Amino acid sequence: MQLAVLGIGLALAGFGVFMAQSYVSQTQDAIAAVNARQASQPQMETTDIYVAARNLRYGEPIREADVRAVAWPRHALPQGAFSDLATLMPDATRPRIALRAMEANEPVLEIKVSRPGQPAGIAAQLSHGMRAFTIRVDSNSGISGALRPSDLVDIYWTGRGEQGEVTRLLSSGVRIIALDENADQDRTFSGTPRSITIEAAPELVATMAQGQSTGRLSLSVVGLDDTTALGIFQVDRRNILGVEAPRAETVAERCTVRTRRGSEVVMIEIPCTN
Repeated sequence: MQLAVLGIGLALAGFGVFMAQSYVSQTQDAIAAVNARQASQPQMETTDIYVAARNLRYGEPIREADVRAVAWPRHALPQGAFSDLATLMPDATRPRIALRAMEANEPVLEIKVSRPGQPAGIAAQLSHGMRAFTIRVDSNSGISGALRPSDLVDIYWTGRGEQGEVTRLLSSGVRIIALDENADQDRTFSGTPRSITIEAAPELVATMAQGQSTGRLSLSVVGLDDTTALGIFQVDRRNILGVEAPRAETVAERCTVRTRRGSEVVMIEIPCTN
């Protein structure tokens, strides 16, 4: 009996050893297969770029301790990323300023920071070749609700034209850069601001300056995903009432020549040669 129990124990022990060896062998084969696949795949090229080392708020100066370098896939580099610390911080005494809030590990981009030593004011928000223009607004300007810098608006002028009062679209998709001189893009302004500063080309600035002095400007907020291209148009009282503009009467051209008959001067109609 004891010999039978011993035999069964040895058999079970041998089976356990066999199963363990089989499991180890299968695991080693799986690891080898994964390593072989990884070795056959091309290595992803990366480059170091600088990201925020902590949460950064609008207006904060960016110091060396506020950023860190991380490896980033070369084929997916964000536009305007900094890969060189000397470019990001050329002068420690003149730091760049955060123009937008950045979360930890978010790439630091040129569009999100000021130039070295430049404050986080309206001038830092302007694109190359553009100008800032401030529009006076009130409850009749078409603007209400929650607004913030970076929103887009259409600009309309209402004033006296040749056919009476008209409303004309001056420009579409103009970017707001400040509300009441506040350029923080992460701050939502509730209610109606006293003024809105927009970014515009010099020609549009001149047009709006003339518009403010000869009539009133109204604004209409553009949707976030709206890419509709609007042409310049105008509306007057006839458009609202559905009245067609009167047709101009065609006046036939008449050509005459003066001739004297005795003491009398007579106008004689002749065919026009022009």
